[in-house]
Amino acid sequence: MQEDSNTPNEKTLSVPARHGRRRPGGRSLVLGAVALVGLGLVGVSTVVLDREDSPTPTAVALDARTRAEAADRADRSTRESATPDRPWARPSHTTADPTPGPSATRSRKATRTPRPTATRTAKPRPSWVMPMKGAEITSCYGPRWGTLHAGIDFAMPAGTPVRAAFRGTVEKAGDVGDGYGISVVVNHGNGYLTHYAHLSTAKVSVGEKVGAGETLGLEGSTGDSTGPHLHFEVHQGQMWNQIDPGPFLRARGLRVGC
Repeated sequence: MQEDSNTPNEKTLSVPARHGRRRPGGRSLVLGAVALVGLGLVGVSTVVLDREDSPTPTAVALDARTRAEAADRADRSTRESATPDRPWARPSHTTADPTPGPSATRSRKATRTPRPTATRTAKPRPSWVMPMKGAEITSCYGPRWGTLHAGIDFAMPAGTPVRAAFRGTVEKAGDVGDGYGISVVVNHGNGYLTHYAHLSTAKVSVGEKVGAGETLGLEGSTGDSTGPHLHFEVHQGQMWNQIDPGPFLRARGLRVGC
């Protein structure tokens, strides 16, 4: 009689359970401690290798990578705001405070080259000067009205100071009735004398030493005069040897319109 296939054998083989730990389905290897260069942060990445040793990222690894990237962006933002490397982000010199600080002022003063001290020289004493500077010339040396006009006439308002053309000694001061009215003669001691005629008053006396430009008297119209003016003469060698004052004054650096 055939036994039913569904009926178990009398001797049922039972495989005893093997005691011990269960073998895992795959090997796992944890790789970590990857330094993020320049960021100062360390991210831990976990990779699980299957039986064919192909890495498969886990949720833990993705989460760690996300945190590392967020930390990287935050750190980069902090460094860029502290030390900008963009030209347009650098502070402009035109918007800075134009007032230099004390240290900059001291540095500029320290490097400044001192100016050379100017050497003062004594102002040279004038040699020959115009007897009435800025006056209008109304008559020059030469023939006039049938006679010799032996000097140059300078016209300015009455009372204008008349000055010595050069230093010397006064030989005449006053009116001696010679047609020149109140006049002054100065002997310059170099072979020349100068004569200042038709003054309203004399400010010097005979024998007095005068310097170039010193006031001898005031302009007037005394003697044979038709109006206030100074009649100026140059005598060479001795009195009454008049020469043309125009070339004489020009030779001594004075501009005369005669």
